[in-house]
Amino acid sequence: MNKKTFKDIEVVGKKVFVRVDFNVPMDESNKILDDTRIMAAVPTINYLVHQGAKVILCSHLGRPKGMFNPKFSLAPVAKRLQEILGVPVKLASDAIGESAKKLTGEMENGEIVMLENIRFYKEEEENDDNFAKDLANLADIYVNDAFGTAHRAHASTAGIARHLPAVAGFLMSKEIVSLSKAVDGAEPPFVVVLGGAKISDKIGVIAKLLKKANVFLIGGAMAYTFIAALGGKLGMSRYEEDKINVAKSILEEAEKLNVKVVLPVDVVIANEFSPDAKAKQVDAFNIPDGFQGMDIGNKTRKLFAKEIKKAKTIVWNGPLGVYEFKKFQKGTKKIAKAVAKSDAVSVVGGGDSVAAITELGYASKVTHLSTGGGATLKFLEGAVLPGVEMLEDK
Repeated sequence: MNKKTFKDIEVVGKKVFVRVDFNVPMDESNKILDDTRIMAAVPTINYLVHQGAKVILCSHLGRPKGMFNPKFSLAPVAKRLQEILGVPVKLASDAIGESAKKLTGEMENGEIVMLENIRFYKEEEENDDNFAKDLANLADIYVNDAFGTAHRAHASTAGIARHLPAVAGFLMSKEIVSLSKAVDGAEPPFVVVLGGAKISDKIGVIAKLLKKANVFLIGGAMAYTFIAALGGKLGMSRYEEDKINVAKSILEEAEKLNVKVVLPVDVVIANEFSPDAKAKQVDAFNIPDGFQGMDIGNKTRKLFAKEIKKAKTIVWNGPLGVYEFKKFQKGTKKIAKAVAKSDAVSVVGGGDSVAAITELGYASKVTHLSTGGGATLKFLEGAVLPGVEMLEDK
């Protein structure tokens, strides 16, 4: 997949509409808890500013359901970006109204204007073409640098590209190149690590990667559906009863293709879904009544780490335990350490997986940390991403 980037076009003096993903976590006082997504867009913004472009930034924040809500204003984001860049970032009070038109109309080369939350407009998620035209009228060129929203056919991610020259930013381009290489150019042994809650979220990825990978390491709550398919006793563990046959089919297909599927052999269990629950380790296939699986156990961590050490290519998506509870982060963190210390080409996607790598200080040890959640999964399964498809080919 070879898409044009803004380096392939002239941007000096042009109004460049940049779709970024500044959907950052905030506390109740609107303080930004993690600015990783803001930092990820800085290379694209800096390049355009230094090239003398007039940079118009557009993002969503939260789920305001198509109406104005001050709780979801991008004001804290504009302030934080201004601190990072060391240059003014003007925030319009709307996205297509008088404020946006005035501020973008008065721009000088190298200036930055941020539009207010694009999801304050219901037309955004409806991909309304008139709304997309109104956005396009603000600019000369469209740059998509929001890979995390590329699987959404919204006005600011896809619709606008029908009305302006559309190219990729640094982050978008890096995602496309890195994910494509990881899957299509994977050097064996190719190890896929999958966690998270549901098989249903990852059926497409599993089907695609079964034909390419050599080993699957499966943890998180989704592992219990596979264990149920093999007749294991789950206690109160969460699993998808309606996906047991899907799990059986995956295991059968893996056997036909000579793909090794490694499931937990032991798990950390608790008597309640709580951060303070009493925990103990038991056989993964024999969880007692009244208890539920919360993390992979010590034997499983070592088993997974052994497979990771042999890998030449690793793709990891999803936590291997209940990562929101500190007591049950050990499995995910152990695997994060193993991935970081391996010599493999490694791609990590999904919020908790990326968080574990980052918190441990291993971000620089991983080949690529993907900024997409659903977008990463869709890309890996070979689905068409509207926000990527609409960009111009080289």
